[in-house]
Amino acid sequence: MSDKKLLLNLYWHMHQPDYRDLVTGEYVLPWTYLHALKDYSDMAYHLEQNAAARVSFNFVPILVEQLQDYADQSRTGEWRDPLLRLLANPDLDNITDAECQLIVDSCFKAHHEKMLSPFPHYQRLLKLYELVAPIMQSGQFHYLSEQYKADLLVWYHLAWTGEGLRRKNKTVQALMQKGLLFTLKDRQALLGVISETLQGILPRYQALLAKGQIEMSTTPYYHPILPLLIDLKSTRDAMPEAPLPHSANYTDGYTRAIAHVEAAQHYHEKIFNQKALGMWPAEGAVSHAALSLLAEQGVAWAATGQGVLANSLRKLGLAHEQPQDYLYQPYKITNGQQDIVCFFRDDHLSDKIGFEYSKQYASEAVHDFVQSLEHILAQSEDETPVVSVILDGENAWEYYPYNGFYFLQELYHALATHADIQMTTFSDVLAMQQTKQLPEPKLLNDICAGSWVYGTFSTWIGEPAKNRAWDLLCEAKRQYDQHVHELSATAKQKCQQQLALCEGSDWFWWFGDYNNAQSVQSFDQLYRRNLSNLYQLLGLVPPAHLSQPISLGGGDAENAGTMRRGQS
Repeated sequence: MSDKKLLLNLYWHMHQPDYRDLVTGEYVLPWTYLHALKDYSDMAYHLEQNAAARVSFNFVPILVEQLQDYADQSRTGEWRDPLLRLLANPDLDNITDAECQLIVDSCFKAHHEKMLSPFPHYQRLLKLYELVAPIMQSGQFHYLSEQYKADLLVWYHLAWTGEGLRRKNKTVQALMQKGLLFTLKDRQALLGVISETLQGILPRYQALLAKGQIEMSTTPYYHPILPLLIDLKSTRDAMPEAPLPHSANYTDGYTRAIAHVEAAQHYHEKIFNQKALGMWPAEGAVSHAALSLLAEQGVAWAATGQGVLANSLRKLGLAHEQPQDYLYQPYKITNGQQDIVCFFRDDHLSDKIGFEYSKQYASEAVHDFVQSLEHILAQSEDETPVVSVILDGENAWEYYPYNGFYFLQELYHALATHADIQMTTFSDVLAMQQTKQLPEPKLLNDICAGSWVYGTFSTWIGEPAKNRAWDLLCEAKRQYDQHVHELSATAKQKCQQQLALCEGSDWFWWFGDYNNAQSVQSFDQLYRRNLSNLYQLLGLVPPAHLSQPISLGGGDAENAGTMRRGQS
């Protein structure tokens, strides 16, 4: 057995957009706290159970801000999330028709095979609803009793608890065993578990960071696509024929990009008591201008997709056919004064975790993953391969049995005990380069602008609905520039926050016919609501066309559209 090792950067990206209506303070969608219960909790749990495992996490600042907000709500019991408020409501018999509708619209939203079907009582609630739904008039819920609503609310939240909670928490175990006829006391007990979990999420990651077991990076604050803020025409670097929005550019986008980066750096240091050395640019979206901006802001490393590297090598006239020849090393990008080191995602291995391994037995999946790494090491001759496996740390697990419990448990054990694989972080690799344990990163003279999805920006621009969304944003930004100076300092700050929210990438992600209609509708409505709020905060009447949907969806995207593969 040789002394040569493979260095593995396993990098989990945690992200949710801001689901609050900033005017009312109410949460419009529940995904932040549900993923906290299920995924942020479980991902910390697996590392707490295996101290030898070493990975990196990226937490987007606007997600962290919401996690703090939920923790604060749980301390006061004054819920601004309507589902949690209903779970706490002592009188479900007298809630409004709209609240009844919210319960039945929300509480079956889970992956049925892995999150609903395993629980007969939960499944029975769905069948009951399917029986009575055709005979209920709109807004009339005579067949849905107070007990039904209580049981459905409890089961929805039980289905969204992480496997670590189910194995350790006596309240969760008792409620799942009881199964039906939940009382107010039961609901209050469940709220206690939810509150404790929400309050514990950030301290658990802070503890793992303080121990040195994980690295934490950040993302520009509201998750905007930096290259597109800077220059919409960067779309054509990887898609020369792509149609663009009518607006020629996003006014003052470079300054807006800097604002997102600076705000993220300050907030991350405030929460985690240390600076983030690296960044996952939102959607791994990079361009030479965007990476130069990050370097100028003191960011030491960034990460993006394999397709960006292949396209960049093609642009430079260099070999790009065999990933083994170019992928497993970091590269340096420079603007002549500041440098940044860039790591590139192994699409094949990352997508296997995101899309394939959920269909296999955990032991088979882990064996395949480790064998793939061993093959990369064997093919690397005398070099030390640096493999970056980067993916969504939230949405994959609902497609796995037991929320990926056995897969992650066995994966971390196999990697942490492997003689030839070293679990590292991106800053570990930079430190090894500085101490000459690894060679200096190769210089990459140019970057082809693109993202981790296909190496292009096609998920966010270049299609009619997405371009329309950009035009609406550009129009709102022009109004912002004209009127924001007329406002008081407090009103200006609210407007700036609202604008930053509208600049996030998620709205553009969901537009398009290939996405699920229900998901498209909820994000479309929220995006237009956010733009309307911006106009109102500026003291303007929102344009009438903001009442018209941008996109209808209707497709059947893989994994409900919450994730994409790196390659088509």
